[in-house]
Amino acid sequence: MSEKIADSVEAIEAEAEKILQEARTEANEIVLRAKEEAKAIVSAPLPMDAVRTECDRIVSKARAQADETIKDSEKKAAEIPVNADKKLEEIVRRVVSIVRGKS
Repeated sequence: MSEKIADSVEAIEAEAEKILQEARTEANEIVLRAKEEAKAIVSAPLPMDAVRTECDRIVSKARAQADETIKDSEKKAAEIPVNADKKLEEIVRRVVSIVRGKS
């Protein structure tokens, strides 16, 4: 009986070794195919038309934002003298009030 068990264990070990070897072989083939695919992907030319289109879109959007920022800045710059005149008038009134003694 122990001889029968030993034969069964040896058969199972042999089968397991065969399965492991097949798995190693398949894994090596998969790795080799993956390396070949990676090499092909890396060496493939980039789709420059799509890249250029996206670049143009980004530049166009950036220019539009820059134009908007410039318009806002020009508007704020135009308001500065107007606000400065109003503040100057207020400061002059206060100084005159202080000089007259009417705080």
